[in-house]
This record gives sequence, C-alpha cells and structure tokens, in this order.
Amino acid sequence: MTAPARGKSRPRGPRVVTPARLEAKALAYVERFGGTSASLRRVLLNMVSRAARVHDTDAGEAAAWVEALVARHVAAGLLDDAAFAASRARRLHRRGLSARRIRANLAGKGVAPEQAVAAVARLTEETAEPELAAAIAHARRRRLGPYRDAAGREAHWRRDMGVLARAGFDFDVARRVMAASSPEDLEEEEG
Repeated sequence: MTAPARGKSRPRGPRVVTPARLEAKALAYVERFGGTSASLRRVLLNMVSRAARVHDTDAGEAAAWVEALVARHVAAGLLDDAAFAASRARRLHRRGLSARRIRANLAGKGVAPEQAVAAVARLTEETAEPELAAAIAHARRRRLGPYRDAAGREAHWRRDMGVLARAGFDFDVARRVMAASSPEDLEEEEG
C-alpha cells in the first residue's frame, strides 16, 4: 500500500462524540445559523448517528446529551423559536409569500404550529391586509398583472392568475391584484 501523495490526506471519519464536542458543535451552529431548537437537535443527532456507526458508542446516551444541550440553549435564550418564527415570517412576507406558504416554511424549519400561526397573525398588526401586500410583492417580483407590459397583460391573464394561485393566494386576492390598471393603482389600494 502506498502512502497518500504529499499534501493530500485521506478524509477523516467522524470523531467520537463527547458532551464537550457536542457543546462546541452546538455553539458554532447557533452562532453561524441561529435557527430553531428542532434544527439544532437535527444537526446534533446527525453528528451522533454518524459517529455511532463508526465508533462503538451508545447512541441513546448521546441522544440524551443532545436533548439536555438543546434544553440548556433554550433556557439560556440562545434559541428562541418564537422570535425566529416572527423574524422569518416578516422576511418571507416581504418577499411575497402567502400566509399558507409562510406557515409551511416555518413547519419545515421545525417551528411548532401554534408559534407559526402566531407569527403569521402578527403580520396583521404590521399591515392592514397582509395577504394583499404579499400578493402585490409577489406580482412585482414576478412581473405579473399590472407589472407586465400593457400589450401582454390580456394574453397572460389566466397564466398570471395561476401563478398567484400556486403561490397560495386565494381567488379574491389574486383578482384584486390582476384587476389593477397600473402598479400605482395597486400600491395605492394597498397603502
């Protein structure tokens, strides 16, 4: 067997999982990505799973360490699922996602359903009609309806309605966006 070429090393396998290594990984993850308690738990359990396959370690004991570590980070305020949900909901709303899509995105990140609903409900406090505002932002970004050139509006009306429907907006909101004669009229209605 030959030695690896100079400067090239073989890939290392996962290291043995210890509480100190889990803590270091958790702090690095939270510092870099923030996230939710579910996302931190998922990252740490993946680390445990990979290490348990290579080393003869007890995955159950390491999983208990992970749960204790996540609980400690939540208690210390390093992880706040409600604040994460509120911040992400505002960002997704500004991007033009419907309330339905925002709740689905938050669920995918491991946010509890009641926290996702509360985060979307807070959008109503910031905007009178959050669904209309999100639909307008979506139409602006995708150049639909009044944001399309006047020659192509009529020909693409059905397609644009379909785009808004697939984005999660109900028929009434999509129709209001598409019925505007110009972007100024639409933004006046919003504001």
